[in-house]
Amino acid sequence: MEQLASALGTVVVGVLGCVVYFYGSNWLLDRVYPANVASATKGIHNLTRAHQIRPWLFLGPALLALGLYLVYPAVESIRLSFYDNDSDTFVGLSNYVWLWSDQGFRQSMFNNMLWLLFVPAMSTFFGLVIAALTDRIWWGNIAKSLIFMPMAISFIGASIIWKFVYEYRGEGSNQIGILNAVVEALGMEPQAWITIPFWNNFFLMIILIWIQTGFAMVILSAALRGIPEETIEAAVIDGANGVEIFFYIMVPQIWKTIAVVWTTITITVLKVFDIVFAMTNGQWDTQVLANFMYDWMFRGGGDFGRGATIAVIIMLLVVPIMVWNIRSANSENRGH
Repeated sequence: MEQLASALGTVVVGVLGCVVYFYGSNWLLDRVYPANVASATKGIHNLTRAHQIRPWLFLGPALLALGLYLVYPAVESIRLSFYDNDSDTFVGLSNYVWLWSDQGFRQSMFNNMLWLLFVPAMSTFFGLVIAALTDRIWWGNIAKSLIFMPMAISFIGASIIWKFVYEYRGEGSNQIGILNAVVEALGMEPQAWITIPFWNNFFLMIILIWIQTGFAMVILSAALRGIPEETIEAAVIDGANGVEIFFYIMVPQIWKTIAVVWTTITITVLKVFDIVFAMTNGQWDTQVLANFMYDWMFRGGGDFGRGATIAVIIMLLVVPIMVWNIRSANSENRGH
């Protein structure tokens, strides 16, 4: 109850703070540059100046937060990557030379590549299929709500849920994990699933697919509804069946939206940390770049230089995809 009260109090204070700031800042701006003055020229000047300043009153807090929590950490990480573990001695490119020769980094990169190949593809595919199917049934909105629901769960919360799915008890003990219960019911031996090298990565990926499918479904469902009905009707008249209409008519018309969804999930995958941390803590060859960075930055006394170097690599991988994603979204918006 104490944590709940603290969370509610934080929300209330935050909302009231925003209301006070926006109303107060606008009230102050109108007092500094009043429109109702004796001189008409002065009034027009004040009104113009107030209109120029007012958008920045709304953008100001967001820009400050972005600068403090995004721009500054990025610049500081780049700086730290050229220093030693205590950030005292300049070592140049030594941390980058170490990185490319480190077995742990290569393992993390390999696992991240697996995640990049599997998670965006499966999430987008399932989201697209579900979006197309749910538009054809009367209870489609209920189904969409249920599928989207995991998006409201934090990655840590989702990991805890899936821990019970993969849970393994020793031989002779009652298995409480859902997957092992099914395996036992089929007459097979239960397994400690998340300790099986290589395949355990896919068991972890399923958690993120479960979460991201709802996001893909919502975006792609909106895109599918934007397809002109005349196109579908013309295809039906020409004798196309449902599968042909889906792959040859619908998918090509929303391809840009599919690409945006795909790359958005890709960015999430490149930064994945919580699921691996909560499920395996990087053990059994499940380490990914974000967890690798965390280990070097904060564990065993910490090595800020090497941790920052890994963070820079993650940033270099994310930024090009993010730029492409934004440009594609802007291009699609201009097309509409």
